[in-house]
Parts: sequence; structure tokens; C-alpha cells
Amino acid sequence: MSGRVAGRVALITGAARGQGRAHAVALAAEGADVVALDICADIASAPYPLAAPADLAETVALVEQHDRRALGVTADVRDPAAVRAAVDRTIAEFGRLDVVVAQAGIAPLGEDRGIQALLDAVDVDLLGAIATINAAVPHLGPGASVIATGSLTALRPRGGGDGGPGAVGYKYAKVALAQYVHELATVLAPQSIRVNCIHPTNVDTPMLQNSGMYRLFRPDLDEPTREDAEAAFPAMAAMPVPFVEVEDVSAAVVYLASDESRYVTGLQLRIDAGGYLKTAAFHP
Repeated sequence: MSGRVAGRVALITGAARGQGRAHAVALAAEGADVVALDICADIASAPYPLAAPADLAETVALVEQHDRRALGVTADVRDPAAVRAAVDRTIAEFGRLDVVVAQAGIAPLGEDRGIQALLDAVDVDLLGAIATINAAVPHLGPGASVIATGSLTALRPRGGGDGGPGAVGYKYAKVALAQYVHELATVLAPQSIRVNCIHPTNVDTPMLQNSGMYRLFRPDLDEPTREDAEAAFPAMAAMPVPFVEVEDVSAAVVYLASDESRYVTGLQLRIDAGGYLKTAAFHP
């Protein structure tokens, strides 16, 4: 085997499409076997459809195209028992676990989503990530890598448009996850287990490309189109781009999963086209 993560086993949540699928394929291309976990069902507070079983099957097929083993698991990260079962199955079928990517997330934004949107955002984006990591850590050894997906939203001061209760829950979840990563990295460093958090800006996935998000970015229009919204998307970045691509984030995931980052831990890595720079002062 060859590749930057050859011989390793990676568990990725939210892997049926979007960023999670891209991470699975990128890691497989660099030699990893992949366990792809996804709920494969909608969550009512999310204003867009989530992945379906066919999406997860496609992720598995894409991984196998790189001659790597792939296992698709349908599970809800809000259910710690289901996540533990997925990790146990990983160990039983692959014999090890080296990389954990807690990617599963929702953005239930919009004034019409109600208080349930806040609850769901916290349950999925924070508690789901913690459930995944907690289930995995007892099986990790020296050199293992834990990668959590935060958001540029976690690093920016509150401001801009109001996305309703879901936006409050989303920001809280990502801020708390960033701190959790910092504290866990501190505790696991003596075991040479690395824990890092990536913070993307807008990414060109269904989480961004949906009518609810378009209305959030263009409240001046009743029924904004993708073209209308993409005129406003660059407000998040310092570079003149509306969003980054999934491959841009996956490149960071592969780096953090590989020995190239063997001494990198506790990092809050921004893939944000300079979005943080627009709102934050320099802190030495």
C-alpha cells in the first residue's frame, strides 16, 4: 500500500455526501480504509433534505474505486449507543481505528424554524460530535488523529443577519466544540493522540445551496435564487470568493490525518478565505 495514510482506518460521520463524502474519498485515495456513517434521513428542523441511503451507498462505491475497504453504517450521531455500536463494528471488522472525523452537522437556520432548531443544532453539531469522539477514544493509540468540524461562525463575533433560534444553537455548538477540542487535545497529548478542529467558511454543499440559506443571505428578496445569494456569499470572506470547495477542506483533513502533522494538536485550523481576518484583531 502507498499513500499518506496507507494502512489506516478512518471513521467519518456525515459521510453520505458533501464534506463527509469528500473526506472519505480523499482519505481512501491516500490509502485509508473507511467507515462511512450517516443518518440517511431528514431532521424536521433542517430547511433542506439530508442525505438518503443511496447517497451513502455511493460514498462506499467511491471509496472502493480506490481499492480500499469501505463500510457504510446508518446511524444517528444523536444516539450514543448507536455510535458506540458503529465503533465496535469498526474494530470487529477492521481490527483498528486510527482516524476519526466528526463531520456530521446541520444548519437549521431561519426565523421560521422555532426552538426545536436550536435543540437539534446542539444535539447534532455538538453532542453528536462528542458522542463520536467519546466512543472512539478508548480504541485509539499513539499516532491516532481526531478531527472535528467547527465553523468560521465559531470564531466570528455575533453579528450580521439573524438566523433564528437555529443560528443561536449552531454558533453555540461550534464554539463549544472548539473548546472541547482544545481541552481534549491537552489531555491526550501525552498519549501522542492528536485532536484538531477545522473551521470552514461557506462550502459549496447542500447545507449552503438551499432556499432557506438563500433567504438568509438575501432577506431583501422574497424568493432569492442561487445566483442572487451567490452575490452576497462573498461577504463572509476576505478573498473574492463566494465559498470554498469540499476538496479544499478535505486537503486539510488528509494533512491532519497523516504523519505530516504528527506534532500538530489542539489546532483551530481555518479554511475560510480570510473570513476570520475581516472581524478579528491580531492576538499574539
